Amino acid sequence: MDLKNSTILITGGTSGIGLELVKQLTEQGAKIIITGRNLHTLDETKKKFPNIHIFQSDVSNPKDIQQLYKNVTQQFPDLNIIINNAGLMRLIDLQDTTIDLGNLISEINTNLTGTIQMVHEFLPHLLTKKSAAIVNVSSGIALMSYSSAPIYSATKAGVRAYTQALRLQLEDTNVKVFEMIPPGVNTNLQNDWVQQPNPSQMMSVDKMVNVAIDGLLKDKPELKPFLISVLKIVSRIMPNLLLKFGHGEFKKFKEKNRKNN
Repeated sequence: MDLKNSTILITGGTSGIGLELVKQLTEQGAKIIITGRNLHTLDETKKKFPNIHIFQSDVSNPKDIQQLYKNVTQQFPDLNIIINNAGLMRLIDLQDTTIDLGNLISEINTNLTGTIQMVHEFLPHLLTKKSAAIVNVSSGIALMSYSSAPIYSATKAGVRAYTQALRLQLEDTNVKVFEMIPPGVNTNLQNDWVQQPNPSQMMSVDKMVNVAIDGLLKDKPELKPFLISVLKIVSRIMPNLLLKFGHGEFKKFKEKNRKNN
């Protein structure tokens, strides 16, 4: 992909991977548009990167996406890349009866439904461009369920399956489909977790985004670090070992939750 001459829309662009994408894609010379639910954080990001363009929008809300499409395509008709990055990840005990149904499915509405709705709305526009791309952010957890984050695990597995199908359906078009597959990355996703991840097992966000941009420039369908390639192999050879390893974290989380309550 020619990033320098691209106009790129990034959902969830005010923190974590999204914010680092803003930084590194700006350095590539791209025109950047970001969305987020919080107007204050959007304004703060605009102060850091004065040349970007901001739109308040919630990907879990279909009406927001429809309005976003109208505003962005009218103001930036050259838009040719969308990066579906907005996401939620929570540690959840499925036996916790205090969680209501609306709360439980909020991750689905953002991570999976939001991604599908964004593609549905923007694809007709992207198909009119000589060179265009869709980047969907999944996770290494798409390759192995993580019992501490069951809803997140399901959504990211769904994003991966959807992205693979989308790539096949668009293979004869000018729209390339990429899947960004981060391992555990140090971002604000973990800020509210009772059980914090081991920092030594986490990748820095700048390195992950650097890998992703290098992959985009080289048109690699999967934007992933070497660790994900290893995880793919291990998940096929020893899937139960990975599940049990991850489940150990759930037991710690459940015990800390019990003590806090």
